[in-house]
Amino acid sequence: MSHPLPATLKRINKEIADVKKEDLGDITLVPSDDLFVWNGTLPGPEGSVYEGGVFNIAVNLPSDYPFSAPKVTFKTKIYHMNISDQGNICIDILKHNWSPALSLFKVILSLSSLLTDPNPKDPLVPSIAAQYTRNRKLHDSTARQWTELYARPKPPPPPPPSTRTASQIQGRGRAGGKRKRPTEINLVDDDVEVSGVASGSKRRAVGDRRAAGSSSRRPPIVHDEVIEIDDD
Repeated sequence: MSHPLPATLKRINKEIADVKKEDLGDITLVPSDDLFVWNGTLPGPEGSVYEGGVFNIAVNLPSDYPFSAPKVTFKTKIYHMNISDQGNICIDILKHNWSPALSLFKVILSLSSLLTDPNPKDPLVPSIAAQYTRNRKLHDSTARQWTELYARPKPPPPPPPSTRTASQIQGRGRAGGKRKRPTEINLVDDDVEVSGVASGSKRRAVGDRRAAGSSSRRPPIVHDEVIEIDDD
């Protein structure tokens, strides 16, 4: 590319500011790091055979833009009589009807209209134009199939599988299950009887008096003893 004109750079910066102000809806149009290369997306118009598709486009600006028309190509395959397999577009405003008064915003709106109303009188792919006029039903069916095959956005990836371990899952299950009933403890003498109420089982623990020490032992029972003393 030859050295751009000062007027060209001024015009490009103006279009960048204008695009930010416009309500493009689902259409996108942004410059890359190179101000002379733009990228955009064009959703299939509602009610057309391209509905549901999203078509990527590339825009290359000449060094003397806007005095020469931009070169616009489709990067997404599309079944359209005015768009070739290489993505070249046959539309009058990008050829002999170009004017410096036009802008990239108006170009992309014209492309959206071209998807809704193709021009069979000036086709870039004559076979598709012939099918359009002779067998419209087959044309529309093929265009929808291409849209589904090449332009339908890919669904988002599924969420990653859970990283919880089996023990964590089992632990959660135990935590969420029935809570155990409290254990009942009955003290009988020095023995301890433990009753598992939920399971019905019983365990008996016998305390060791000697191990517990004298402080924990019960005081012995002292029986009063009567001693008879003979006077003899």
